[in-house]
Amino acid sequence: MIFKETDLSNVFVIELELVEDNRGFFARCFCEKEFEEHSIYFKTMQCNISYNKQKGTLRGLHYQTAPYYEAKLVHCIKGSIYDVIVDLRENSKTFKKWISVELSEMNKKMIYIPERFAHGFLTLEDDTEVFYQMSEFYHQEYARGVRWDDKSFNVKWPYMEKYIISNKDQKWEEYKI
Repeated sequence: MIFKETDLSNVFVIELELVEDNRGFFARCFCEKEFEEHSIYFKTMQCNISYNKQKGTLRGLHYQTAPYYEAKLVHCIKGSIYDVIVDLRENSKTFKKWISVELSEMNKKMIYIPERFAHGFLTLEDDTEVFYQMSEFYHQEYARGVRWDDKSFNVKWPYMEKYIISNKDQKWEEYKI
């Protein structure tokens, strides 16, 4: 795996190193030892798959609060997404800053998202699947979100004729410190 640092501290885009032959390829997508070499101490507690029927499906921006902060390892296994993370660490130099990365079945990139970041994505194709590894169990009472179009973050989402957003995600309020 190739770990590439981003403009947000402790956030990495991870590229798989494919071993290819006439049968296809093999790639390691998680190795505790390699993660720890990059000061990432990630223990998978839960894995999730998000299937999205239509291009333009927007999910997020989601996070969990203390004591159940969660880190995520996100990989698009079918189709493609515009993946966004926002730094919610109040003591961080990059507080309220965001980055995006395109994750797709073709580029095989993953993103490691530390605790205390909000996460969301927009599907760029129909029939897109996203695979998440989570460092914490889901706790509904600690699950939070902020508006995808929150002016304090000013995320630049790709233009779509129509965004498909759940009622729950449409009702999130803007972020308050």
